[in-house]
Amino acid sequence: MISELLIQKMHDATQVLVLTGAGISAESGLATFRDPDGHWDQYRPEDLANEGAFRRNPRLVQGWYHARRKAVLSALPNPGHRALGALAGLFREFTLVTQNVDRLHQRSGSDRVIELHGNIQQFHCIECGLDAPEAVFAEIASGQVACCQICGNLVRPAVVWFGESLPKEALDAAWQAATRAEVVLSVGTSGLVYPAAHLPLVAKRAGAFIAEVNIAPSALASEMDLVLIGKAGDILPTLLDALKNRKKADRT
Repeated sequence: MISELLIQKMHDATQVLVLTGAGISAESGLATFRDPDGHWDQYRPEDLANEGAFRRNPRLVQGWYHARRKAVLSALPNPGHRALGALAGLFREFTLVTQNVDRLHQRSGSDRVIELHGNIQQFHCIECGLDAPEAVFAEIASGQVACCQICGNLVRPAVVWFGESLPKEALDAAWQAATRAEVVLSVGTSGLVYPAAHLPLVAKRAGAFIAEVNIAPSALASEMDLVLIGKAGDILPTLLDALKNRKKADRT
């Protein structure tokens, strides 16, 4: 059952911010990465997702990310992703900020997504920044160390590694959207990953109504004006239908 308060708040709003985390991707089978043959299970993400590991063993890190990329590309957007794609059309300003690197939002119709942690589908040169062509993935799959076709330096996934700062342009855009938002939905986030976890609080200080959709209360649940417990794939489509019906009733 969707809260009438949330329906009314979103119905009245013109500027909405949605922050998504790993929980919504988990509903598409991406909760944790597991390679079918178990080869990559011996490695912890924190041991490979950093520049030091990449410099020491680029073949290993490129291979690990290539396997993760294949898993992401085989996953499908779920009803929660699709509902967010449709919700965007109901508001004058709808900003979708994600901590996920899988681009499932874009594949479900969201065309303006702020990616705080980058995306795993692209690789680029560590020196000149040139995006790597699709051919590099065949090189990685064959066990080669993939390098830039222009300058010869290593190519890396276009994600934010442990110890790196978030991209300034993306973070600034998210912050600005938070200060303007009238309603914020935090979907599938733990509330533990900063600075993203600050966004709902920034919005609340600016006067926004903030709500959480999660399978269990997050670390920020006590700060929320409303907490909805359940799957995003169940709650968000129901919310979308309720808002459409409310707006339709306004026109009759």
